[in-house]
Amino acid sequence: MSARTSWADLAANSAAEDTPAVSSANNGSLGAASASAAPAARAAYVPPHLRNRPASSAAPTSAYTAPAVSTNDRCGGSRWSAPRNDYRPTYGGSSGGRVGGWSGGRGSGWDRSRDREVNPFGDDDNTEQEFSEQQNSGINFDAYEDIPVETSGKNVPPPVNSFAEIDLGEALNLNIHRCKYVKPTPVQRHAIPISLAGRDLMACAQTGSGKTAAFCFPIISGIRKMQAQGLQRPLRGARTAYPLALILSPTRELSMQIHEEARKFSYQTGVRVVVAYGGAPINQQLRELEKGVDILVATPGRLVDLLERARVSLQMVKFLALDEADRMLDMGFEPQIRKIVEQMDMPPPGVRQTMLFSATFPKEIQRLASDFLSNYIFLAVGRVGSSTDLIVQRVEFVYESDKRSHLMDLLHAQRANGVQGKQALTLVFVETKRGADSLEHWLYLNGFPATSIHGDRSQQVFTPGVHLNLCILVPTRQSHGFVKF
Repeated sequence: MSARTSWADLAANSAAEDTPAVSSANNGSLGAASASAAPAARAAYVPPHLRNRPASSAAPTSAYTAPAVSTNDRCGGSRWSAPRNDYRPTYGGSSGGRVGGWSGGRGSGWDRSRDREVNPFGDDDNTEQEFSEQQNSGINFDAYEDIPVETSGKNVPPPVNSFAEIDLGEALNLNIHRCKYVKPTPVQRHAIPISLAGRDLMACAQTGSGKTAAFCFPIISGIRKMQAQGLQRPLRGARTAYPLALILSPTRELSMQIHEEARKFSYQTGVRVVVAYGGAPINQQLRELEKGVDILVATPGRLVDLLERARVSLQMVKFLALDEADRMLDMGFEPQIRKIVEQMDMPPPGVRQTMLFSATFPKEIQRLASDFLSNYIFLAVGRVGSSTDLIVQRVEFVYESDKRSHLMDLLHAQRANGVQGKQALTLVFVETKRGADSLEHWLYLNGFPATSIHGDRSQQVFTPGVHLNLCILVPTRQSHGFVKF
C-alpha cells in the first residue's frame, strides 16, 4: 500500500519537476537535496501565490533550493522557518527581491505609487508609436516655421530651438521622447523659457499650437524642483487637498484633454495630476483628491464647489494657468474665476506664477491680465484673433430647407476627391443637441458613418480613440473645444 501523500508533498513534487536539484523518492514522498541527507525536515511551506510557478520564475526556485534549516533554529526545523526569510524580501526587504515597498529601498510616498502607476503610453513601444502617429498625423510642423511671433516686456528670455536646450529633468525629457515631440512649436519655443525663468506670461495663440505642453512642462519641472528641496506637504488621505498647481479650463472636454496630456508628461516623475469637472459624479473626484494631488485641472464651476466644501485649498498654489481664458469669459465664468483667484486663499500675484493663454486679446482679457499677472511678458503667436493660414475658408448661403441636400453634395464630392485608401474626416457643427442627434441618424441612414457629441452623451463617447473608424463627427457649438485633429 502506497504512503499517504500530503499537500506539502504535492507542492514539493510540483517544484521537483522544475528544479533538477531536488529528487523524489520512489514512494512519492519528498527526498532531500542530496542522497546522503537524512529526512530530518519536512517540506518547506509554499505560499499560495508562489505555487505552480513556471520554470522561468526565479522566486519558487530559490524557495526550494535553499539550504536545509538547522534543527537548532528557534522554530525547530519547522516548514514555516525557511520560507519566511525567502518570502519577506518580495515586499521590499533589503536582502533581495524588489527594492522599495513597505521598508527601505527607494523610499515611500510617491515612489511607491510609481510602481503601480498606469502607463499612459501603453504597454510597449509599438503602442507608443501608434499613439504618436495618431496624434501627429495631418500636422504640418514645417509650416510653423513661418508663423510670426512677437514678445514684449522687460528682460525677455531668449527662445530655444530644441527641447535639448531646456533643463526640464531626465524623467520629463524621457516622456517628451515618448510623445515623439521632435522640436518645439513657436509658442513652446518662447513660452517655456519664459515660464522656467519664473516670469508671468500672457500668451495669445491659436488652438492646436501646442499650448498645453507650453504650460505643463514648466509646471511639472517646477514641482519636481520643489519636491527635491524637501517641500512640506499635508499627509495624503487628508480631507482637504493642497495642490501646488492649478489649471483652469472652460469645459469638461478640454479639462479631460489637458489631464490626459499632463498624465503623459508627468509619468514616472512623482507628480500626480487630478481632474475635476462638472456634469459627472463628484464622489469619485473627491476620492482621487484624497489620494493626493500636485496638479489640479478643473473647470471654474466644479472648483468653486470643491472650495466651498473645504475639500480643496489653494494656499499652496505656486503655479496658475488659465487656458482659453477668452472662452471662459464668453461662457460667463468671470465671476467664478475672480472668486477663485482673488477671494479664496490663493497666494497673490508675485508670490505665485501665472500663465494666461487666450486666442484673442479683447479688453476683458486685458483687464484680467492686469489684475492677475505681475510684471508679465506678452507673447503673440501668429495673427491674434485670426484663423490659421493652413485652412481655406469659404462661405456659402443656403436656405434652411436645402441644407441637408447641400451637405450631401459636399460629402459625396469629398468622398470622390479623397485620397485612395485614406478616410477623410469631417466636422459638421450644429446649434442644438437635438439637431446633432437628428443629423447623426440621417447621415447614418444615407450611408455615412457618423456620431454626435454634446453634453448629454455618455462620457465614454468623449474618450479619445473610440470613434477612429468614423468619418463624420457632429458636435454642438458648445462642445467644439474638445474637437481637435
